[in-house]
Amino acid sequence: MKKRSGFTLVEIMIVVAIIGLLAAIAIPSFVKARNQSQTNACINNLRQMDAAKKQWALEAGVTTGAVTVAEAVSFIKGGVEPDCPAGGTIAWNDLGTNPTCDITGHVLKLSGT
Repeated sequence: MKKRSGFTLVEIMIVVAIIGLLAAIAIPSFVKARNQSQTNACINNLRQMDAAKKQWALEAGVTTGAVTVAEAVSFIKGGVEPDCPAGGTIAWNDLGTNPTCDITGHVLKLSGT
């Protein structure tokens, strides 16, 4: 008589169920981590924009009013206007006002402003 080797259908179904359970636990954590990373990256971009705005205003001798985005971007490494990794729209805003993103939670909070 031949001895058969391999897995039974029940064993395979148990393994698939365990993998499904692990995926059900892990996927929400990955999504939460991804959203938090996008939020942190956007806030960091807003911080860079605010610093570039202030540097431009200092060099241009401007204290109030609208920011000349094309000139302020030159104070950001690479000379490229930052964007929101979550797909939001970022606004530079006037001097004295923090840059903003239209996605809830993407808020730049600086002390003294």
